[in-house]
This record gives sequence, C-alpha cells and structure tokens, in this order.
Amino acid sequence: MISLMRTSADHPDFHGLVELLDKDLWNRYPETQQSFAPFNVIKLDAKVVVAYADHIPVGCGCFRERAENGVVEIKRMYIKEEARGKGIAKQILRELEAWAVEIGKERAILETGTNQPEAVSLYDSVGYAIIDRFEPYVNSEESICMGKTLFSK
Repeated sequence: MISLMRTSADHPDFHGLVELLDKDLWNRYPETQQSFAPFNVIKLDAKVVVAYADHIPVGCGCFRERAENGVVEIKRMYIKEEARGKGIAKQILRELEAWAVEIGKERAILETGTNQPEAVSLYDSVGYAIIDRFEPYVNSEESICMGKTLFSK
C-alpha cells in the first residue's frame, strides 16, 4: 500500500531521498552534475510529496513556482531502486499536478536528461511533451525539457 504525504522541503524523509537522487545523478552525469548542482537546491517554499510503502519512504518529488505566471517546475523526482516499476512515480506526479492546480497553476515544466530514459518515458506516458530547453539548461546537450498543460478536475 502506497501512501502520499504533502509536506515541505525541510522534511527529513525528503532529504534522505534527495541524497539518494543526487548520488544517482552523479553516477549518470559525472561530467556535468557539478555545474547543475546549484540549480537543484530546493527552497523551503517548495511543495513536496513523499511516497511511503508500509511507512517507509520510497519516493519523492516537488515543484517550485516559476517567474512565468501560472507555471510550476517539477523537481527532484526520485524513486528508490527497489520500489521502481510499481507506478509510484506516476502517483507522485499526479499529486504534484493536482496540488499545482489547487493553487491556481496551469502549466508544469521539468528538466530530465538523456541518461534517464525511464524518466522521459514516464513523463511522456502522462502527457508531457518535449519543449525548448529553458534556463539554466539552454546550452546543455544532455538536458531534455518537457511541459504539460494542467487541467482542473
């Protein structure tokens, strides 16, 4: 049974999962991760979702509001290796999107990378489409930026 918790960026379970995410990204992008690490710092006003399986944190994601009116940026999506392939990432993403709509947002954007085909597949499967790379990823050949219009229910 998976349960989702909305929380803030200072939650300790979120921090533990982000540490695992950062290790994964360093393994996938050893040459470029250092230059993007500063952009992965999440401020306390971020909206965070943590997924639990039997009270154990297994995944996370968050969004931050962008300067563009009505837009959020999905960040720090991660599922522990042993919990992958169970639809948890989709649940987290749907919860983040619902939360964004609740606070009046109309569009979500995100950045993933060429060495994360499973992430690209996930986002594609829930309606995200490739868009022009946005700052700070404009000149990063490894970056894949995607976006989606959000709809209220």
